[in-house]
Amino acid sequence: MKIAILTCEKLPDLNPEDQKLIPVLAKHNIEAKPVIWSDKTINWSDFDYLIFRNTWDYFEKETEFNIWLDHIEKSGIKTLNPIEIIKQNIHKFYLREMEKQGITILPTVFIDKTDNLNLAKRIPSHWKKAVIKPAFSAGSYLTEVFERSDIEKINEQYTAIASQKELLLQEFMPQIQTLGETSFIFFNKKFSHAVNKKPVDGDFRVQSLFGGKYNLVQPSLEMVEKAQKVVDTFKDNLLYARVDGILIDNELYLMEIECIEPDLYFNLSEGSLDRFVTAIVELIP
Repeated sequence: MKIAILTCEKLPDLNPEDQKLIPVLAKHNIEAKPVIWSDKTINWSDFDYLIFRNTWDYFEKETEFNIWLDHIEKSGIKTLNPIEIIKQNIHKFYLREMEKQGITILPTVFIDKTDNLNLAKRIPSHWKKAVIKPAFSAGSYLTEVFERSDIEKINEQYTAIASQKELLLQEFMPQIQTLGETSFIFFNKKFSHAVNKKPVDGDFRVQSLFGGKYNLVQPSLEMVEKAQKVVDTFKDNLLYARVDGILIDNELYLMEIECIEPDLYFNLSEGSLDRFVTAIVELIP
């Protein structure tokens, strides 16, 4: 069994935590190697499965990545997670479908591509502060938080972007700065562990790149069940999913569910890497 663990040019050998997968998989007679998804010299049919892990530049190469996904899909090469789910997950308008299925999401306005962006007309009257970002993005790419009084400046800043990309306009929840964001990690649709992420004082970005602090937490059974409900909206198999949200007054407000390339925090949860490998073995015939 040969598996390509997909990565990007910035991390040709995978990030350090994902590198640890290779020797553990070898114990199960699975030969795994890091492969850059955009490498034109790769014969993808050499592999039995592709596993998405560190494809952290896909949102910077939107057209190229979508063409590559189509190629893999037409080739019939098996992937974890499935290509259909990857295609859905890279565009955050999936949140609109989640909401229709009864999932509580952050208050969000979905903005289609337009040459006439008018945020003043789209923003709800009671919002005092908002976040704007492309629907096809990751890692706070082209993301801004702004006061309502600055909406004209933001409108001007995003006019050109709106003509090329769909946008999400979300109410800014101040709890992100005090309570932080909680990530629920699932392997093969079973809960594994949870991590709380808080931004540095005065910031809203929880990514470690911007100084965010991460801690393993033990959420209540009720919150785990709410995160499980999000995962269970997917009918297909899922090797992994990371449910990111804010916990406010016993409610989980979904920010996103990451099914393509999230950090799974193996370093924070003892045994999580082994649980991940077990899920791989379970899903590969």
